[in-house]
Amino acid sequence: MPSAALEKELAAFKALKTDLFHKDFLITWEHKLDEIKAILTLAEALKQIHQEGLSYRAFESGLAISIFRDNSTRTRFSFAAAASALGFTLSELDEEKSQIAHGETVRETANMISFMAEAIGIRDDMFLGEGNKYMREVGDALTEGTQKGVLHRRPSVINLQCDVDHPTQALADLAWLKKHFGGLDNLRGKKIAMTWAYSPSYGKPLSVPQGVIGLMSRFGMNVSLAHPEGYGLIPDVIDVARKQAAETGGSFEVVNSMEAAFENADIVYPKSWAPYQVMQRRTELLKVSDKDGLKALEKECLANNAKFQNWECDRAKMNLTRDKSALYMHCLPADITDVSCKAGEVSAEVFEQYRIPTYNEASYKPFVISALMFLTRLSDPAAKLEQIVRRAKPLSI
Repeated sequence: MPSAALEKELAAFKALKTDLFHKDFLITWEHKLDEIKAILTLAEALKQIHQEGLSYRAFESGLAISIFRDNSTRTRFSFAAAASALGFTLSELDEEKSQIAHGETVRETANMISFMAEAIGIRDDMFLGEGNKYMREVGDALTEGTQKGVLHRRPSVINLQCDVDHPTQALADLAWLKKHFGGLDNLRGKKIAMTWAYSPSYGKPLSVPQGVIGLMSRFGMNVSLAHPEGYGLIPDVIDVARKQAAETGGSFEVVNSMEAAFENADIVYPKSWAPYQVMQRRTELLKVSDKDGLKALEKECLANNAKFQNWECDRAKMNLTRDKSALYMHCLPADITDVSCKAGEVSAEVFEQYRIPTYNEASYKPFVISALMFLTRLSDPAAKLEQIVRRAKPLSI
């Protein structure tokens, strides 16, 4: 018999309307609120199924292809876990060992790998203005291949982080907030501080903070974005967050003080990123393979970062938060002072206090990715979920 918790998640999921079948998932704010809620509810249901030692295998076959154009640990293994749990076979495309390295086009590669593929997960976050564009080019190639009869079915493209958004991370973050505060409605009026923090490295993507403000601003939260002057995000994403906050009864502000953002915050998310203008310059230099220019830019940026070493999440700043006990969040790995670096984003004391909660935050990602595959590949996901819940098949026989 299904547990009461599973029955509750099933009923909640069946009440939501979604239209994600055979679609891509690239940017959270391009999707309806009910679809976001459905992803969260389904992820929670799948997590509960797995926790109870049951299988949520939904497919007999099919490839789930991952393309990582940047380093990854959590997302790479979460995608692999999701593929396995659903019944797909994982295949990771190494572009250096494929014909792409010899000039094969995006259009050709996308079709050649997709004859029996169901989902393609892509991480392409290094080049501003290029990553999300590349994902859409892959999607267009798949559409053409399907329309021309090359592909029997068009695989869904899932953004595993680009230059604009990191949807699987932001959705995992939101799933953890939903759990921690007891529901999405309880997030209304909560203050979240998405702040820049010092790192001894440069060039970290903008997509994590952009994903956070682009999603949390849809739930009536008071979003405070903090960074030193000159460390801004993509202006269009700022506009989206401000508009969404106004529409949902929340608020959105940009401040140049970490302390101001932490003041009475319920949630803090201190994370380093490279300034928008720097990422623009970096992309231009990378396009022309200007190694000397890149070295000069790195030297300049590291020197500028060093001016803001006091932008660290320490005990004094945490004491500014609501009841001195805001929830600390991070996409991981964090730059931890005196642990992973001499000076970093967060003090060792604060990180150790919240280390297990950040692991809990990360634990939602395989189930979020599972939910995205489930919703984009099934015409009646509610019926399939009910079938899975009713059969209650153990993970091991």
